Amino acid sequence: MTDLDYVLPLRWDDDSGLAELTAYLRRLGRSARVIVVDGSPQAVFDRHAALWDGLVLHVRPDGDLGSANGKVAGVITGMRRARAEHVIIADDDVRYGEAELAGVDALLRTADLVRPQNYFDPLPWHARWDTARALLNRCFGADYPGTFGVRRSTFLRMGGYDGDVLFENLELIRTVRAHGGRERRPLDLYVRRLPPDPARFWAQRVRQAYDDLAQPARMALFLAVLPALAAGVLLRRRGTVLAGAGLVVGLAEIGRRRAGGRRVFPFGAALFAPVWVLERAVCSWLALGARFLRGGVAYSGRRMRTAAHSSRRLRAHRQAGGSGSLGARNPAGRCEPSQKGLADERPQRHSATVALPGAMGAPS
Repeated sequence: MTDLDYVLPLRWDDDSGLAELTAYLRRLGRSARVIVVDGSPQAVFDRHAALWDGLVLHVRPDGDLGSANGKVAGVITGMRRARAEHVIIADDDVRYGEAELAGVDALLRTADLVRPQNYFDPLPWHARWDTARALLNRCFGADYPGTFGVRRSTFLRMGGYDGDVLFENLELIRTVRAHGGRERRPLDLYVRRLPPDPARFWAQRVRQAYDDLAQPARMALFLAVLPALAAGVLLRRRGTVLAGAGLVVGLAEIGRRRAGGRRVFPFGAALFAPVWVLERAVCSWLALGARFLRGGVAYSGRRMRTAAHSSRRLRAHRQAGGSGSLGARNPAGRCEPSQKGLADERPQRHSATVALPGAMGAPS
């Protein structure tokens, strides 16, 4: 086994995918020390504890972490218990193989944050739809995966990252950069991910669009799509509209072909790109309405206002001597580990699912 720790925050309401996850944890345990931070209801937590006894380190989120985003509390709890310098953080739907674990481990020798590329397998229709998002992200840079490799010393020096944001993965990336960390984005390091069920897919549409409030230029671009499309229809510029759709497919195809992506992304996924752009355009307006009319987007029984903090604000906070967490209530490096559970903790977000009715999420 390499000197590698694996932190898996989860919060399940039922155990319909438990056998599959347990088999994965068993395989994973041969290559890394696994820490599962479990915010599930007590009965579910107890079943997990009985099944995973001796297989993984299974703990509750630390009780002193009061972040609105339960996943961040799970990550910080896991990082407090990690002992290896190289740590992989992954959602409950991410499925590493030995080669991918070794790949992230190797890249962390020269980087503080490693950002692999997820792909869905199996690939039902709604996963193809969401894959179009990943392809467009790859065309212009890199995607936002449900897993990262992180150097533990860097994470502790940062003091963790702010948990009162919706787009916690972007917050982590920006916090590492603000603290001078080196990021690697290997487009050819593909890590499998299980797709959400269709109900969860639909439930995440506006929330994912809300994430774009942390990237104003991107949000402005999507907000402009509907007016431009309406103008094209009113002016009967069908050719222009079709050319725009073709351009989007072409850009997605460029993303699909980068770094050998054709071996994990089918061509059909690129054809979904215009549909995904239209969906994001509609949901961006709904997200904007949620922000200014309702004070934020619904999340785990509350409203989350901030998508993620700007890089400028995080740098200013660091230069002022603050920790990575703008809340800075409980910097990860300053707290002693606690085994105390959170009986009243709000549900955590899973950035994707194991096809579980109670699981959540997908990256933006």
